[in-house]
Amino acid sequence: MSRIGNNPIALPDGVTIEVNNNIVTVKGKLGELSQEIKEVSVKVEEGVVSVERPSDSKDHKAKHGLYRALINNMIQGVTTGWSKELELVGVGYRASNQGQKLDLALGFSHNIVLNIAPEVKVETVSEKGKNPIVKLTSHDKQLVGQVAAKIRSFRTPEPYKGKGVKFVGEEIRRKAGKTA
Repeated sequence: MSRIGNNPIALPDGVTIEVNNNIVTVKGKLGELSQEIKEVSVKVEEGVVSVERPSDSKDHKAKHGLYRALINNMIQGVTTGWSKELELVGVGYRASNQGQKLDLALGFSHNIVLNIAPEVKVETVSEKGKNPIVKLTSHDKQLVGQVAAKIRSFRTPEPYKGKGVKFVGEEIRRKAGKTA
């Protein structure tokens, strides 16, 4: 059984947290995030945030750990931020950006132009002899993951040659091709 919900969260310097009508708002140097909390209570005392559940029912136990993890992710997001890196593996695969517009050449007849949310900072790195990399950074973990998953969905890595858009460090399960 997981006991994540019982762990207290220490508030770093420069981070303020407010609980108002089941809405937790966290403010820090990188931005502000808010999350609606149901079925558990959040208490802030002397730089420590604790999440408490009303009973030991299965649903309350599940929400206890969930909301503790979400609040911890919000606090970490407004202090250090979250980032994801995507690697484009394939001949002729390119990525470039102009501001919040990401232009991807992924082997289709036309380039894919994607407007990125203003909360997410996008950066592309293209070095000769290496695969292009798209870097996404933001204070919102959920939003970074959603944008990264959307980009990856345009050309998921295939198991035979490994071509496609993959996360940096992701292991692609490879299959053997035909044997003659």
